[in-house]
Amino acid sequence: MQRVTVSVHAEDPISRSGVESQLRARPDLWVIEPGRETSESVSLVVVDVLDESAIRLLRRLHRTGPAKLVLVPARIDDAGLSQAVEHGVVGLVRRTEASAERLSHIVLAVARGEGALPADLLGRLMAQMGRLQRQVLEPRGLTLLGLSTREVDVLRLVADGLDTREIAGKLSYSERTVKNVLHDVTSRLQLRNRAHAVAYALRNGLI
Repeated sequence: MQRVTVSVHAEDPISRSGVESQLRARPDLWVIEPGRETSESVSLVVVDVLDESAIRLLRRLHRTGPAKLVLVPARIDDAGLSQAVEHGVVGLVRRTEASAERLSHIVLAVARGEGALPADLLGRLMAQMGRLQRQVLEPRGLTLLGLSTREVDVLRLVADGLDTREIAGKLSYSERTVKNVLHDVTSRLQLRNRAHAVAYALRNGLI
């Protein structure tokens, strides 16, 4: 069995040793020391609240550590949830729900590349993102993924099978403008070509 390596970062040694002992009982997990993580590892960050000290730890781990981050807070509010996601957290489990089985499930899900948030927190996060889109990004012609509405319009028509001339006619742009829009998107997002740009937009629900 290929075990997932997991490390525990905590504000106090008792919390750390308690979580580690739960994880060591799982045959599919291998507990390692902080600092020995690889890109395949998962790091659990155990905190009471997401205060400035916890944010600094998340920021450091996100910037310098290769592991995927799971937050285990005693409590968290909407602002803390946004900050956690901003600093690389891809999974979260409340400490009151952090049984050995629940922690193992979250770690394995995150190791597979999945996100893992409690349903109520996911709903709150989506509501925050919706407000951000409506109140901040849309007035500036942007989307959450950094594409302008003009870029989304062009990609939608590419997905419909239109060529450059037809897209220009539909949107009342010059052909050069359409080519520039597509070049900007593929360059900025490091996409290979038009088809890759369309696939990106489809995968992220933009078109």
